[in-house]
Amino acid sequence: VILIISNSGETPEILTILPLIKRIGAKLIVLTGSNHSAIGQAADVCLDVSVMREACPLNLTPTASTTAALAMGDALAVALFNQRGFGATDFGHNHPGGILGRRALVYVRDIMHSQNRMPLVDCGTVLPKALLEMTSKGLGMTGVVDKEGKLVGIFTDGDLRRALNQSINLYDALIDDVMTAHPQTTSADALAAETVVVMREASINGLFAINDAREPIGALNILDLVRAGIF
Repeated sequence: VILIISNSGETPEILTILPLIKRIGAKLIVLTGSNHSAIGQAADVCLDVSVMREACPLNLTPTASTTAALAMGDALAVALFNQRGFGATDFGHNHPGGILGRRALVYVRDIMHSQNRMPLVDCGTVLPKALLEMTSKGLGMTGVVDKEGKLVGIFTDGDLRRALNQSINLYDALIDDVMTAHPQTTSADALAAETVVVMREASINGLFAINDAREPIGALNILDLVRAGIF
């Protein structure tokens, strides 16, 4: 299929190649301001994008006509988009280098910190040890797991500030007393762009990815999303 845009429908360069288009058997779709023109008559599908006059004060410079052609082109693209069931992943495959492509193709599993790079402590851990785990992993947080390895809480620098404001004895406190229980989580199979929305709505800077058993399998923060070009 060949798509041609010609306001006059008499563009010499296009008229020259019309025989070749017919010879190779290509279907010709034309956007023109003159259905009865030579190019319009040669088309398999002729779409009328004519305008009363150009926006140019002299009615010479293509202005309104180019806008009409652009609008028709957008309509065709959206119609084809719907007919083919074109989705975000398809878009990402065609635009992998741009931010739209990254938002459609980058998943949490691609950027999360996992295994020994994931900050975790057990319930009952004293706060100094939890702080050491949090600072050594550099994510500004640590997850808290129970005896079964399920994520039951998270401790962040925000929780630390709240503990300081409450005059809690940081040397004797247990992580259970200062953590945020039932934290916001995500799935490793979630799009990273979806996680940005979750973090914004919850006003948080980091979270854990968990499996169906609520076991943490990864962690990420806002800087990971920035580095991936998502945020």
